[in-house]
Amino acid sequence: MIGEKLVKKAIKGNDEAFLEIMNEYKVDLYKTALAFLKNDNEALEAIQEVTFRAYKNIRTLRNAHFFKTWLFRIMINYCNDQLKMKKRHVVDDEIIQTLAVSEKFDELEMKDAMLKLDERSRELLTLKYFNDMKIKEIAEAMQCPEGTVKTWLHKALKRLRDILEEKGAGSSV
Repeated sequence: MIGEKLVKKAIKGNDEAFLEIMNEYKVDLYKTALAFLKNDNEALEAIQEVTFRAYKNIRTLRNAHFFKTWLFRIMINYCNDQLKMKKRHVVDDEIIQTLAVSEKFDELEMKDAMLKLDERSRELLTLKYFNDMKIKEIAEAMQCPEGTVKTWLHKALKRLRDILEEKGAGSSV
């Protein structure tokens, strides 16, 4: 876990502190990028770009406590921008497999269902179930109240289940 003292050093311009922090989060950043972009090379490029953006703008971070949220928000924004440019929406296989196992749906059904969700719902499910972010962290990242995140997450899961049940009902005959 990264300490606030280390983040404060990075904010003040300590390059070694910044590198240590980025090294700590690189795997989680990679997983997030891969979840959105679905391509190893694009995910690595995303890490490079996000590292650059974070380094360039770290002095604008007001509260060291929110560094992780701030960093992941940069990654999510970058990935969403890339997806918009390519006009494609991709869902991470691990999320699909996890949900598929728990709900007893196969991977293709889960992938199709996730693709039918709106961007915000996919983003919420990715943050909550793929990155194991807490509701509070998601609320900070999305700049909205925790209650709103809970509501959106509940609706996203309900919509996902509804989509899966529609498919199941139609294919069982």
